[in-house]
Amino acid sequence: MPQAIDKTAYSAWFVALTGLFVACLIVSNIVAVKLIMPLGLVLPAAIVVFPLSYILGDVLTEVYGYRSARRVIWIGFAGNLVAVLGIVAAGALTPAPFWHGQAAFESILGQTPRILGASFAAYLVGEFANAFVLAKMKIATGGRFLWARTIGSTLVGQALDSAIFITLAFGGIMPGAALIEAVIVQWLAKSAYEALATPVTYAVVGFLKRREGIDVYDRETRFNPLAIAD
Repeated sequence: MPQAIDKTAYSAWFVALTGLFVACLIVSNIVAVKLIMPLGLVLPAAIVVFPLSYILGDVLTEVYGYRSARRVIWIGFAGNLVAVLGIVAAGALTPAPFWHGQAAFESILGQTPRILGASFAAYLVGEFANAFVLAKMKIATGGRFLWARTIGSTLVGQALDSAIFITLAFGGIMPGAALIEAVIVQWLAKSAYEALATPVTYAVVGFLKRREGIDVYDRETRFNPLAIAD
């Protein structure tokens, strides 16, 4: 069995995965304002990109371990925060007199503090739950059944993400039944995305384990999400 040693010295592959993870989060927050109706279901356009963050999170945890995934999750949070602050600052600046896009800019990018707070809370809880469940399942299964670990962890993470975001963002605005329906629809849609991507996840994980020569098991890991320097 491969040794449970975290040998990651921030290789080029690790850095690339981190960059993609952060990019997915930032793009998701920007495009989420658009609502789409695939198959008659109302979903944010972020459904196209956001589930990729969970797939990348699974790959990071499976190959590099929870410690490394924890750092990337916080980097993603910081990247999102910088993007939001940058957008707020840009929106507050006085537009040039010949530029007539201020209203459109504010309509698309000017998310309310409530929406942003809900998004940040849901992201942190969902991503950390996803990484925790996958790491624990890896130990319990002895590294077998990757499909069960990726799908199982996503079901937990996406359930928490969807429930927290919808409740905090729209509680008191949408009727209770509509809130529950929105949570279930988003949860199932995002989880189905992950399940369909399982062959790709297998291929990427296998490639990285061979290329990096590591396969981390978090047997001695402290799972405190705030222990970034651990």
